[in-house]
Amino acid sequence: MRSRCHPLLATFLAALLVVAAGFGLAGASSAAAATPVRIMPLGDSITGSPGCWRSLLWNQLQNAGYTDIDFVGTLNAQSCALTHDADNEGHGGFQATATADQNLLPGWLAATLPDIVVMHFGTNDVWSSIAPDTILAAYTKLVGQMRASNPAMKVLVAQIIPINPSSCAECAARTVAFNQRIPAWANGITTAQSPVTVVDQWTGFDTATDTYDGVHPNASGDAKMAARWYPALSALLTPGGPGDPGDPGSGGCSAAFRAVSVWQGGYQGEVTVTNSSSTAAISSWAVALVLPTGSQLTQVWNGALSGTTVRNAGWNGTVTAGASTTFGFLASTPAAAGTPSVTATCSAS
Repeated sequence: MRSRCHPLLATFLAALLVVAAGFGLAGASSAAAATPVRIMPLGDSITGSPGCWRSLLWNQLQNAGYTDIDFVGTLNAQSCALTHDADNEGHGGFQATATADQNLLPGWLAATLPDIVVMHFGTNDVWSSIAPDTILAAYTKLVGQMRASNPAMKVLVAQIIPINPSSCAECAARTVAFNQRIPAWANGITTAQSPVTVVDQWTGFDTATDTYDGVHPNASGDAKMAARWYPALSALLTPGGPGDPGDPGSGGCSAAFRAVSVWQGGYQGEVTVTNSSSTAAISSWAVALVLPTGSQLTQVWNGALSGTTVRNAGWNGTVTAGASTTFGFLASTPAAAGTPSVTATCSAS
């Protein structure tokens, strides 16, 4: 006997097929979606306890349009003023040498799978008078473990901030001696697939004004550290930046600040944004400003302000190769601040 399908049942089955197809398409779309770039901040208490430079850096990246990122780590301290992705691998009191000797990093890497490691590590080793050769051998092992986790790992390594604790008269000189060795080490271990980039966190950092104990950054120190990490890290996130297979002649810009006028309690600043490409125009730009402690932006022209980041206005986003545009601002500052020191870092697309 021939079976027949009731019209209502047929309608129901057809609807089910449409729903199932929809779920299949949604699943395919999700799988095809871009995966955020995973960034591991690695180090000791300067990175993790509380390491508020991470919160500043996160917000600078977000404000500049780098939103498809994920800070990763097995730790998550949320004690900084700014909301941010607090995942990190900053272990208070840890040494780079002990971390390498005890093979701690592979477990952290397996749990978080970073694409980029931002490493400020070695302060406790220097404090403990461990020889630079020994610390750099640990660095080499750590980088090898990173590459075992991800052969295309990008690594930013700091020349560490100066330290001058009251209990260690020799620490300042030891830090200088260690930092002097880092560029040659990095040059010897970097590869095209897995570049190792040195970020100078030492120059311009003053333990008297930028730390609260001769070792750990205060608000001023956090701002300086974030400002130094930002251009190196954003370059890895920008098409055409280091380690990216895109056109190296596109997507770059630079920003230069000058104080137009300074008075008691405030100043007027101007920033020149220059397309650093010799071949391609940029269609938009954003400049992250790091202001002196106590300074606040009160007015901006020829740009749109978001936090401490200024984006292009509607009419000056497109800048041809090698050309420049400017924006200006007013800022308040403590009465006796003097000529302001402002760091301006540009990103473009």
